[in-house]
Amino acid sequence: MQKSGKAIWPWVLGVVVIGGAGTWLFSDTLRGLVDDVQVPVQTPAAQRAGTKRPPVPASPAAPAPPSIQHPVDPRDAADPALPALADSDGPVFDALAALFNGDGALALLLRDHLVQRVVTHIDNLDKPSVPTPAMAVRALPGSLQVDTVEGTTHIAATNAARYAPYVTAFTALDAAAAGKAYVRVYPLLQQAYADLGQPDAYFNDRVVAVIDHLLQTPEPPRPLAVTRDERGRYRFVDPALQSRSVGQKLLLRMDAAQARAVKQQLRALRAVLSRG
Repeated sequence: MQKSGKAIWPWVLGVVVIGGAGTWLFSDTLRGLVDDVQVPVQTPAAQRAGTKRPPVPASPAAPAPPSIQHPVDPRDAADPALPALADSDGPVFDALAALFNGDGALALLLRDHLVQRVVTHIDNLDKPSVPTPAMAVRALPGSLQVDTVEGTTHIAATNAARYAPYVTAFTALDAAAAGKAYVRVYPLLQQAYADLGQPDAYFNDRVVAVIDHLLQTPEPPRPLAVTRDERGRYRFVDPALQSRSVGQKLLLRMDAAQARAVKQQLRALRAVLSRG
């Protein structure tokens, strides 16, 4: 039976909203190994005396590509209806808008180079900071809502309303259906990941690792105290919280119920993507 165009793309919601749980950076650049072995140089006197030249140490073998921890079956990922990566922006966004009966839940999503942005976002969700051009989503509208009580400023309970539509959309996702569709379009994700400087790495392993990182977000008692820095930006007063990654800090800015709901859905997605 021929697959409909809409059936190809539900994975993007899961990937985008996982990515939307924080602000992501450019992908890491793979570093090559440097051969710094010093080869002894024979002096002319030693050569005249007939001393044998010492053998030149062999260069170390190139490291083997990392083993794949969470493979995607290439037979499941073979979908002839997939567009080329360069042509995927329009079909991805249009299918998502149709899936959600409008683009309200996708209002923050940047539409150009969509797959590449999402992959970059995911790859860097566990980093401490982010350059704006690497984002797959725009900043949430409005500003962080705070209350000040007896000289202490903390995140207000009303701030949760800013996240509510996106948390609702994410937690309503059918993890099993999203996982199956994700597998069908996995070649585009892997291609984008390779293009971002990770030719020997496996993107699905990275997704699972990022989910694991988000699940490690602490759950301190709310409300959380914040203060403004020299640029007027709010920062957590607790240095242990402020040192967390951008993804974990966004979960901390949600209220406790939202963070727990997001984590529950992340566990469901991880079970699908890791087959267990």
